[in-house]
Amino acid sequence: MAVVDEEIRRKILEDWESNPMRKPHVGKVTVNIGVGESGDRLQKAYELLQELTGRKPVYTRAKQTNPSFGIRRGQPIGVKVDLRRERAIEFLDWTLDAVDRELHESQFDEFGNVCFGLEEHIALEGVEYDPEIGIFGMDIAVTLERPGFRVMRRRRCRRPVPRRHRLTKEEGIVFMEEEFDVEVLP
Repeated sequence: MAVVDEEIRRKILEDWESNPMRKPHVGKVTVNIGVGESGDRLQKAYELLQELTGRKPVYTRAKQTNPSFGIRRGQPIGVKVDLRRERAIEFLDWTLDAVDRELHESQFDEFGNVCFGLEEHIALEGVEYDPEIGIFGMDIAVTLERPGFRVMRRRRCRRPVPRRHRLTKEEGIVFMEEEFDVEVLP
């Protein structure tokens, strides 16, 4: 059974064909490795993420102190990197192969964005296990947007994007199925 009704799918595709400003694209792909501690393991995660993406990661910091986990506020506990344009699409294509191009409907939010995770980075094709680095899991967040979203991020004359120009969950599902040949499970 399809997650999106065929009539709704047809209307969405007709809307995209009739107006190119309505067809979504991948805004960015955010790759996050949460280690939960600073030190040697965090440095290895930094090097791994840099090797996988070809970009320089940034450290994520703890938002609050948690003595039971030994975490202080402001302490680096993870690394992340944002990928855009062609590099984002190539990385997304590569990571979708690791999950057999299957996503669940619950992984999409109300604005069509999708998040999924890999339990082990060695599930990626062409990545070998290195005992020096170990095994890390990662979260991949895909931000989908329509043309014109620059209006809410630019420096001058910033304006909000109205609800009618934002993506819906159904549009995000149809986009991933059409562009990346993903099967969305209920």
